[in-house]
Amino acid sequence: MDEFDAYIIVSFVNATLVLSIGETVEEVTDSGFLGTTPTLCCAALGDDALVQVYPDGIRHIRSDKRVNEWKAPGKKSITKCAVNQRQVVITLSGRELVYFEMDPTGELNEYTERSEMPAEIMCMALGTVPEGEQRSWFLAVGLADNTVRILSLDPNNCLSPCSMQALPSPAESLCLVEMGHTESTTSAGGPLDDDVPQRSGGSNKGTIYLNIGLSNGVLLRTVLDPVSGDLADTRTRYLGSRPVKLFRIRMQGAEAVLAMSSRTWLSYYHQNRFHLTPLSYETLEYASGFSSEQCSEGIVAISTNTLRILALEKLGAVFNQVAFPLQFTPRTFAIHPDTGRMLIAETDHNAYTEETKNARKEQMAEEMRSAAGEEERDLAKEMANAFINEVLPEDVFSAPKAGLGLWASQIRCLDAMHGQTMFTIPLTQNEAIMSMALLKFSIAADNRYYLAVGIAKDLQLNPRISQGGCIDVYKIDPTCSSIEFMHRTETEDIPGALCGFQGRLLAGCGRMLRIYDLGKKKLLRKCENKHIPYQIVNIQAMGHRVYVSDVQESVFFIRYRRAENQLIIFADDTHPRWVTATTLLDYDTIAIADKFGNLSIQRLPHAVTDDVDDDPTGTKSLWDRGLLSGASQKSENICSFHVGEIIMSLQKATLIPGGSEALIYATLSGTVGAFVPFTSREDYDFFQHLEMHMRNENPPLCGRDHLSYRSSYYPVKNVLDGDLCEQYLSIEAAKQKSIASDMFRTPNQICKKLEDIRTRYAF
Repeated sequence: MDEFDAYIIVSFVNATLVLSIGETVEEVTDSGFLGTTPTLCCAALGDDALVQVYPDGIRHIRSDKRVNEWKAPGKKSITKCAVNQRQVVITLSGRELVYFEMDPTGELNEYTERSEMPAEIMCMALGTVPEGEQRSWFLAVGLADNTVRILSLDPNNCLSPCSMQALPSPAESLCLVEMGHTESTTSAGGPLDDDVPQRSGGSNKGTIYLNIGLSNGVLLRTVLDPVSGDLADTRTRYLGSRPVKLFRIRMQGAEAVLAMSSRTWLSYYHQNRFHLTPLSYETLEYASGFSSEQCSEGIVAISTNTLRILALEKLGAVFNQVAFPLQFTPRTFAIHPDTGRMLIAETDHNAYTEETKNARKEQMAEEMRSAAGEEERDLAKEMANAFINEVLPEDVFSAPKAGLGLWASQIRCLDAMHGQTMFTIPLTQNEAIMSMALLKFSIAADNRYYLAVGIAKDLQLNPRISQGGCIDVYKIDPTCSSIEFMHRTETEDIPGALCGFQGRLLAGCGRMLRIYDLGKKKLLRKCENKHIPYQIVNIQAMGHRVYVSDVQESVFFIRYRRAENQLIIFADDTHPRWVTATTLLDYDTIAIADKFGNLSIQRLPHAVTDDVDDDPTGTKSLWDRGLLSGASQKSENICSFHVGEIIMSLQKATLIPGGSEALIYATLSGTVGAFVPFTSREDYDFFQHLEMHMRNENPPLCGRDHLSYRSSYYPVKNVLDGDLCEQYLSIEAAKQKSIASDMFRTPNQICKKLEDIRTRYAF
C-alpha cells in the first residue's frame, strides 16, 4: 500500500469528482470511479485496490484497472455503508445488512446470510483491521429506536448481536477507533495508564473506543470489549447545537476522531491522557484524513462551498491565542456592553509620547543645523531633514528611553473580533492612566455610556511622589466608533480605582473614597469616606454595598446610606493582605488575590449586619468603637491557597456552553488557571483522599513538602490542589493501583473522576 494518498474523492448530489494528489491537485477521469453517481463511501481495499460504494451498488477497482461490480438487487438501494481495508458493510433499503469481506486472492465476496435489523439503520462503523489480523471483529450499528448495537463479524456467527446500549437521542454517526497505544511503561509522556485497559494479544495495543455522535449535539465515548463486544465506561460531552458527525483521522501516528457540530472538535490521546479540543477554525461540514508528501497528517474538509486542506499543530496546547500589537503596555480595559468592543488603557513608564518624540526630533535637528559651519550648512540641512523624515520601527529598533518619572499613555478602542483599532486618544507627556470605568450617569438624559479615566500627573514610583491627579470623562458613541471629551476634574491625590455605582461614579483618590456625579464643567463631589488606611487600589459594588481594597490592609465592606448620604465601614478583614485583584462571588463573599501569590475567599458571617439604624450614638461612632483597630465586625476566611504566582486578574465565568461557573485567574507570568467549586460532599472527600495519597506516593523531586508550599503565607484551607491530583495519570501503574485500592476504587474510576471534573468546567 502506498505511503501517501493518491486521490481526493468529492461527492455531489448527482456526481462524483476525482482529484489526483501531486505537486498540484487536478481532476482525473481514468481512476475507475463512476463519476455519474454520488459516492456514499470509498476506501483503499487491500494493498492495491479501491472500492466505491454508491446507491446502486459496489465498485471494486483493481490495480490493473479491472472493475468488478456488485449491483443492489431489485429496486433496493444502498442507504448506509461502512468500509475498512478488508471489509464492506452496506444497508439495503434501511434495515437489511449485507456483509462483504476480501479473500486472500483479493476478491470481494458477499457473506451468504443477511441480517434484518428491528429498526431503521441511521449509521454504521467499522474499526480498522488490526495489524496481523484478517478482519475487524465488530460492527457498530445505530438504529432509529435510540439504540446502538454491536454485531459480531466472526465467520462462525457473522452479524449476530453481541451487545446493545440505549441512547438519549438517535445516533447521527459512529466511529470505532483504537486509542491509547503505549510502547512501554514510560512512553507517551508517562507510564502505562490504567484508564486505557489493554487488549489481549500484546502489551502495546490500545483500547477500542466507540464514539457515538448524537443528533442533540452530544458526544458519547464508550469502551468496546475486544473479546465479548460489551460496551462499558461511557463518557459524555456536549459539543454544540447541531448533530455530531464523526470522522476517523490520524494524528502523530495514532488514530484520532474529528467531531463536527456547531463547531469542530478533535478527540485524541496525547501524553497519557485523552484530549477533546475545539479547533479555532470555521465550521466544517465533512472531512477525511489526508496524507501527502507536503502534509503527512492533514485533513481535507468541506466548508460551505470550498474544499480545504488543513494541518493541525500544537497538539496538547491548552489555549489558542491571537495577538494584536499595542503601542504601550495595557493596564486595564472595559468592554462596551452593546458592541463588545474593548476600551483599553495603555501606559508605559520611561517612555515618550509621539508628540514629545517629534518635538525632540525637531530639537535635535535644529542642534545639528546650528552646530554646522558655513561650508557644511547645506549638508547639515540635508542630514537634519533626513533625520526628521526617517521612521525606524520600534518593534525592531526599540523605543527611546525617556528616563525615570516620564510616562506616556493613550486610550484605544479595539474591535477584538477583527483586530481593528477604531480610534486612539493620546494623553500628554507624564500623564499616566491608573484606572478606568465604563458607566451610565443617572442624571444624564441621553442614556449614553461614559468612560471615566483616572490619571496620575508626574508620578515617581520610588519614593512615591506625584503632582496630584485628575479624572477625565468621555461620552461614547452608541456604536463605540467615536468618543467625545467632556471635562477634566482635578484631584489632590491619584485616582487609583474607579467604579460605577447607582448611576454615579465611585472614585478612590489616594485613601479617600468619594462619590461623584456628572456636572457640566466637572464632576461634582457628593460624599466621601476618609477611613481607608493607606491607598485604595480596587473598588467593587453590588446593591448598596461597596467593597474597597486597600493596598496592604485587605478589603473593607462599606454600606452607602442614601438618606444620610454617607459611606459607612461596617466590616473588614482580620489579616493584612496586599491586594492585587478581587472579584465578587455573591453579596457576602469576595475573592482576594495578593502580591505574594495567595488567593483567599472572605465571607461575611450571618451575624454581620450592615444595618446601623439601631445605633443610638449615631453612625460615626462605628469606627471609634472598632475591633482589632478596625471595624466592629469582621469577615470570615473561607478559603486560603498559595498559588505561587502573582494573580493580576480574577473573574467568575463559564468557559463552555452549559458548563458550571468557575473562578478564573490570570497571573503576572502568563498562567491562566481556574478554581472550581465542588457540588457535592462526595466529590470533596474523593479529591481530598486522592490529594493525600499523591502527597505520599509522588513527592516533589526537590523534596519540598507539598502542604508546606501551599501554606507558605497562610495555612491552606478548603482548597485542594488539582494539579497534584492530575499527576495521578502520569505515575507508575503499580502506584496507581495501590492508591486506587486504598480508596476502594479502580484506577479507571479515578481517571474518570478526573476527566469529569476537568470537562465540567473547561475544554
